[in-house]
Amino acid sequence: MSTASGAPGVVLHDRRAGVLTITINRPQQKNAVDHEVAVQLGAAVDLLDGDPELTAGVLTGAGGVFSAGMDLKAFAKGELPVLPGRGFGGLTRTTVRKPLIAAVEGWALGGGFEMVLACDLIVAAEDARFGFPEVMRGLVAAEGGLVRLPRRLPHHVAMRVLLTGEPLTAAEGKEHGLVNELTPSGAALGVARELAERVGRNAPLALAAVKEVVRETQSLNESEAFRRQDELTSGVFASEDAQEGARAFADKRAPVWHGR
Repeated sequence: MSTASGAPGVVLHDRRAGVLTITINRPQQKNAVDHEVAVQLGAAVDLLDGDPELTAGVLTGAGGVFSAGMDLKAFAKGELPVLPGRGFGGLTRTTVRKPLIAAVEGWALGGGFEMVLACDLIVAAEDARFGFPEVMRGLVAAEGGLVRLPRRLPHHVAMRVLLTGEPLTAAEGKEHGLVNELTPSGAALGVARELAERVGRNAPLALAAVKEVVRETQSLNESEAFRRQDELTSGVFASEDAQEGARAFADKRAPVWHGR
């Protein structure tokens, strides 16, 4: 396992079977995010998108905690864990082309929860907790909490989390469709990696197009959404990978994708 960039050990990344596992590695600080963590997370996400041998990513935290959010001690010294154009942790406002899965153990609070919401899929241990305590500190969850949570949960469930500052359990998240997979404590990373491998077996152009269409059509009416979808997916249907998928099906073999 190696570091993403900069100061060693703050963010680790490990690759296996085409999956890049990105680990926030500040367990003594509950994986709180300072500026250096944000820089290194951004670099790790760029590695995921830029390496053609990588098909999907998993984001997690070391030491049984996903992330307690912003490092308040660093913030008090004038550090910001937000990168221009990229958001909290170098992630919450970044367009990540490849699938990214959150593997959550323990707490995901504030910006930590916002990084989870920036992922495409969520695997959580049954004792994981998600929360936005910002209102208890005179703040608001402005890096995705206010925008994304009401789109992922029923309105009144999301508002309870946002207005009370009280956490949501992993079981509640699963019940309401926020969490894809619920695992025993300690098993979230393994299940997330397996899920990432399953996702990564599919055609890379198709995966990227799915993400782009979903991202760009959510606020459009149906006719506008179809029009934008057709613009974004025309290249997929004309791609070599589309032909390979059909040939592989006819030949009863696994397809070999080339991303073109």
